[in-house]
This record gives sequence, C-alpha cells and structure tokens, in this order.
Amino acid sequence: MPAPAREAWPWLIASVLLHVGYNVFLVNAYAHGELSKVYPLARGTAPLITLIVSLAFIGEPVGTTKILGVVTLGVGIIALTFDQGIRVLMRAPKGVVYALATSLFIGSYTISDGLGARASGDPLGYTAWVFAFDGAPLLIYALIVRGRGIQRMLVEQWRPGLMAGALSLGAYAIVIWAMTVAPIALVAALRETSVVFAVMIGVVFLGERLTPARAICVAVVLAGLMLMRV
Repeated sequence: MPAPAREAWPWLIASVLLHVGYNVFLVNAYAHGELSKVYPLARGTAPLITLIVSLAFIGEPVGTTKILGVVTLGVGIIALTFDQGIRVLMRAPKGVVYALATSLFIGSYTISDGLGARASGDPLGYTAWVFAFDGAPLLIYALIVRGRGIQRMLVEQWRPGLMAGALSLGAYAIVIWAMTVAPIALVAALRETSVVFAVMIGVVFLGERLTPARAICVAVVLAGLMLMRV
C-alpha cells in the first residue's frame, strides 16, 4: 500500500498509540470482569463519547433525530450490562473501571482514524498502515506480560489467530471507509451494534438464554437504529 498523505501522519501516529492503549485496557477489563458485562459497557459508552466530541470539535452536521438515535442505541447497549442487576456488575469494580477507560480509547481512536482516513485520501491504505504499526508494540506488550507463554500460544492458536486478525482488518477497513463518506458519530454508533449480533450468536450457537431484559435492550438498540434512519 502507498504511504498515506503527509497530512494524515499525525492522525495515524495518534491512532496507533490509542489502539495500543485500547487493546491493553480491554484485555485488563476481560481479566477483571465478565465478558458479557464489560464488553457492552465499553462498546455502548464509546459512541456517546464520539458523538459529543464530534459535535463539539468537528462540527459535522448531525440532525436532532439522528442524535437521539445514537443516544438511544448507546443506552440500549449499555443496558445489556445491567440485565442481571447492578449488583452483578459491581462485583468486579476493576472491570468496570477498565471498561470505561476502554471506551475513552475507542472514542478517541475513532475520531482520529476518521479524520486521518479523510486526510489520507486512501482509507484502505490508511487502515493497512495502522494495522502494520499496531503489531510491534502489541507483540512487545504480550512478551512482557506473558513471557515465553506467548510462544506456546502462537504455536497452538495460530489458525484462529490468523482468522481473527483477518476479520478484524476487514471489519475495521469497512468502518474507516464508511467514516470518509458519512458522519463519524453515526458510523461509530452503527459499528457498536456488533454487541447485538454477539447476543444473538450466544443464544443460537452457545445455548445462552435470551432473558426478557436482554430482549428489551435489543429492542431499544433497534429503536435507536430506526431513529438514525428517519
């Protein structure tokens, strides 16, 4: 891929640092809290942060109805965290703190990548360069934290690792391209509907129970999507 335009490099460097911070804090959120609790909390809060920053500093035109849709969608996703009551969540306060910190990183790198991709003139090339620079610091972090255990993991898990890496690259390339043709805040919100797909995958393939509370949360998310399309 060709190097991004000179105007994109400050955003690219910032994004690499933010992506590394995001991965580090997300891993620690998983280590200190349940996946089904910390993931929706991080993902649901992020589009709200992105919306506020986008309106305050970028000034992109986002109508009132769409703003209400983003807020509704974010609230619905966050509510998935509380489907078993707040006491379950508060059993792991460190997980909550790490999840909220993760959402700050998500909101920050979303804004940075959106502006960087627009400045680069080539969103797919920009994505490739971000991922290329992400690799080395994350590997160094893994070696520091896991030591020689990382070698065993690479030998045993290289197939699902490659698959997950390819899916991650493809998914985020689509997101970055979308942010060059649509308002960043709306793309960020739509991206987080992945949480709803995760709930459905859990119910269909993993035998998890779709409780009435979860069903209501999913309905709220869908209502937010409908408002964004009005």
